[in-house]
Amino acid sequence: MTTPSWIEIAVQTPAHSQVGGLLSYRSTRALTPGQLVRVPLGQRDVLGVVWSVSETAPDNIPLSAVREVTAVLEGLAPLDDAWRQLVQFSAQYYQRSLGEVALSALPPQLRDLTAEQLARRLKKQNTERTVQTTPGPALSPEQSAVLEQMAQGTGPFLLFGSTGSGKTEVYLQAVERMLAANPQAQALLMVPEINLTPQLEERVQARFGAEAVVSMHSGMTPAQRLKGWLAAHAGHARIVLGTRMAIFASMPHLQLIVVDEEHDPSYKQQEGARYSARDLAVYRGRLHKAPVLLASATPSLESWHHSRPAEEGGRYVRLHMPSRIGTGLLPKVRRVDMNKQPRRTVLSAPLVAALQERVERGEQCMLLLNRRGYAPVLHCADCGWKSECKHCSAFRVFHKIDRTLRCHHCGLTERVPRACPECGNADIAPIGRGTEQLEEHLGELLAHVLRPDGTPVRIARIDADTTRLKGALESQLAQVHSGEVDILVGTQMIAKGHDFRRITLVAAVNPDTALFSSDFRAPERLFALLMQAAGRAGRDAAQSATSEMWVQTFHPQHALFEALKKHDYPAFAASELAERTAADLPPISHQALLRADARTQDAAQALLNAARETLEAQLSADPATADLVMQVSVYPAVPMSMQRVADVERAQMLLESPSRMALQKMLWHLHGVLHQVRSQPEHKGVIRWLVDVDPQAI
Repeated sequence: MTTPSWIEIAVQTPAHSQVGGLLSYRSTRALTPGQLVRVPLGQRDVLGVVWSVSETAPDNIPLSAVREVTAVLEGLAPLDDAWRQLVQFSAQYYQRSLGEVALSALPPQLRDLTAEQLARRLKKQNTERTVQTTPGPALSPEQSAVLEQMAQGTGPFLLFGSTGSGKTEVYLQAVERMLAANPQAQALLMVPEINLTPQLEERVQARFGAEAVVSMHSGMTPAQRLKGWLAAHAGHARIVLGTRMAIFASMPHLQLIVVDEEHDPSYKQQEGARYSARDLAVYRGRLHKAPVLLASATPSLESWHHSRPAEEGGRYVRLHMPSRIGTGLLPKVRRVDMNKQPRRTVLSAPLVAALQERVERGEQCMLLLNRRGYAPVLHCADCGWKSECKHCSAFRVFHKIDRTLRCHHCGLTERVPRACPECGNADIAPIGRGTEQLEEHLGELLAHVLRPDGTPVRIARIDADTTRLKGALESQLAQVHSGEVDILVGTQMIAKGHDFRRITLVAAVNPDTALFSSDFRAPERLFALLMQAAGRAGRDAAQSATSEMWVQTFHPQHALFEALKKHDYPAFAASELAERTAADLPPISHQALLRADARTQDAAQALLNAARETLEAQLSADPATADLVMQVSVYPAVPMSMQRVADVERAQMLLESPSRMALQKMLWHLHGVLHQVRSQPEHKGVIRWLVDVDPQAI
């Protein structure tokens, strides 16, 4: 009879079940760490990852309680040490269970496949994925210098290049050199959002051949995701292109990681394990001894701070490309002082005149307004009623196209009432404006304007409402590229990464709200968005000399707009970092948020405050941990800025420390305290709690 081995296995356990670690099983089959197996958990059979194998039985567990491994998924190579280390680090750092991170990193379809079904999938795999490299354009001196610096160093590298400087070509060349040097090597290219994936995918496939490239993002079907994952895991796919989820792709021969638009908040997961794919990319690069290239025209202040000179404590190598490719110039920035415009002006007269002039010349324009819908709220002037959502502490947005009031938080949608629900007044009016209203208003202002061929002006809108259907975004972008659209109106999704060759004027209609936000990162995000938007103008060198970025603002002398006028990111970063240093905010310090969701706001805050008091009492009583109380500031609980969503009240508690290590230790102790406090009868109204390490919004 074969002696059983004792196996530690990572499985997906329910959140907050206190079954956060590895589970013990036994097997008479020889298993190795990283293998995928099916094991019994409660009444179900679930997928698990073998984490460790031992010949000795686990202590303190009766042997009768240890269940047998049901099946092994044959034909799949084990997940390697580097992948398991990445998952283990992510679980520890972001305070989630190991099984949750490990299993959510695998394609969903893999969890349901039997060994036989998997064998059939593996048979269909294309194992011959040849790289057919098409030579790229000639490099500029700046691009060549940057690639030379990369070849001589180990990184991580921060590629700081102005919009249109050819950053994409730099990393495609880096991939090309890596693939030429090693016939097995794999590269991971990451982009922040799905809508940027198709156009980059097209470019990468044209360069290296469609067979060598697989994509990974949430817009793919489960079958597509599984197929791509299997190709990457087997080493057949040489290039993986994806959004933040791709950071967990199993790539045994990973030799290069690129994070494009590394400043983008989309790299931070906002549900479940709240990981930062950008930060994990740097950690993963270290595990694989692979260079990591972070690229942006407006780097995050964290990356900018890390790329200061090594003698000042910098850990990244900063690579600089200040010039646009060819003779292209950055657009001239013009500020319109809205204090001098008639009250309630949406588009100033000089901007309307500039738009008309461009359309008549056959050029394209882009208007940016970061608020979709027709108007943010409907209002009754008689009784003061506003279109509040009954389930959230937010207003329902008025969408004129389908005459609905829609909550963008919980999804509640109702027909617009014929009269005020409170007093019956038939005269209810929209307040504020969204992209729908801006599109309509533009149509009225420019109704008389004709294109060079004598046809009327054509205005299009791109936002989350117009791109809901599959393929809608691609077809709308194709219309812009082909010149069918004269003026493009949209939210921030049109400002990032698109190579619109005919756009010569970009305008930000109402950017002021971020200047005085309670979120200390709001100015950084606004500057990045405006710089990215400005970068859409004048990408064709022939038209760049006349390209412009217009900013309508009530605060034209604000330091942010002064830096924008000069396209001076270093000056903006220096002033922001000085403010952050004075206030001890990230990247100078480190933060974590503890959030509680409950039926009432009092219950949510009570749990957080009870956890804080218990934690501080326990740590202070033990000389070994008393220092932590001094090193980490734990602030009292407060309601979240969006206090209620879908009838759930939300509160948060901030933890802050100059030491990342001290903050992690505090969170580790806090985890145990939360389970202890939550079990007390007075906290029954609490639905869940969660930890967000390095939060992107407070």
